[in-house]
Amino acid sequence: MKNKESHITGYPTYAYVLIILLALTTISVAATGYHLGAYTVALALLIASIKVATVISYFMHLRSESLFLKVAVSGVFLIFTLVIIITFFDYLFR
Repeated sequence: MKNKESHITGYPTYAYVLIILLALTTISVAATGYHLGAYTVALALLIASIKVATVISYFMHLRSESLFLKVAVSGVFLIFTLVIIITFFDYLFR
């Protein structure tokens, strides 16, 4: 590894991320109380994806990594999204 820079994140940043994650958890729990039909699962997956992106960015320090690693992780998310969309279409047209 040729890049040996240290990426120090302060405690206030982690506190903000914690507040964001708790707020998103509260929103996802509150969303289960509403009947949105087929959109309930889509909303839950959207909120979960935002939480995953937040955790990967801050706790796994992806935002300070190289462009190659960011593109690789984005590709994995793209493939996951496509698999979920294909699954929903398969379920919808049965």
